[in-house]
Amino acid sequence: MGDNLAIPIEIDGGVRLTDWALLRAHGADAAAFLQGQLTQDVLDLPADEARFSGYCSAKGRLLASFIVWRSAPDELSMLCSADLAATVRKRLSMFVLRARCRIDDLSDAWSVFGLAGDSAAQYLRDDVAPWHVRPGDTGWLVGLPTVQGTRRWLLVQPSGQAAPTLPAVDPASWQLLDVLSGVPRIVAATAERFVPQMVNFELVGGVHFQKGCYPGQEVVARSQYRGTIKRRMHLFATTGSAQPAQEVFHSDDPVQPAGLVVNAANVNGVGTRLLAEVKLAALNSGRLHLGSASGPMLQPLSLPYPITDLAHA
Repeated sequence: MGDNLAIPIEIDGGVRLTDWALLRAHGADAAAFLQGQLTQDVLDLPADEARFSGYCSAKGRLLASFIVWRSAPDELSMLCSADLAATVRKRLSMFVLRARCRIDDLSDAWSVFGLAGDSAAQYLRDDVAPWHVRPGDTGWLVGLPTVQGTRRWLLVQPSGQAAPTLPAVDPASWQLLDVLSGVPRIVAATAERFVPQMVNFELVGGVHFQKGCYPGQEVVARSQYRGTIKRRMHLFATTGSAQPAQEVFHSDDPVQPAGLVVNAANVNGVGTRLLAEVKLAALNSGRLHLGSASGPMLQPLSLPYPITDLAHA
């Protein structure tokens, strides 16, 4: 893999993230119910900690990805892609049955802001470490992984509350930070396309292998311990514009796709950075291209964590 290209723009300030939605599970059995649904251990989730998690089909394919935290003793909040919120709420609610738990979509009542850089740190006063949560008077501040020296947070607050008084950040620049972090986000276009390991879920703390059963758990465990995964997510740069679920092709095979775009950031003056799930064999020789075998070439970059090749583990 090639070296990461440094972020050529200063990302400092805040932006309203309309592509995020807030779901909430509340009731005496909320944590126990989600414990049996998600890839992450949430039963004993501390009040000051957030965790990355997935929600799988029975076939082990990711239906959604979440950032989860305990917002009250009998309540867990979950941020997911806005285009999946209604579908995921309905599906989770189908399995509540007799559990004392209710799943609500609170997207209209709550806003999500992305905050980054020194201006945001000064505005927040007290720093919040990655994957930790600080409750405020009316909402929550969630720490995200630092990207190439840029600190990041998600601010979740009531929709009627004034936006943070920070310099405006372009949404595409925020997406660039998300992509460079190497933490995937499942959106409607990529739902049911990936087993968690295909998009490095376990490498970024999204799978707990000792927590017990959840939908697709056997498939996820088999992929981990039997080395059946032959595809992994990698970071690339390209001159073309990319979208989630766009196909990736190898120069030696113009017919059969070699991979799929997971997330992408198309930034003016910067180009495109994207996360794509690709066949491991396609990385050994030749070139990868976006959209077709004659499309824009993908330049491999380094992720902020090492890739474990489960196919040969």
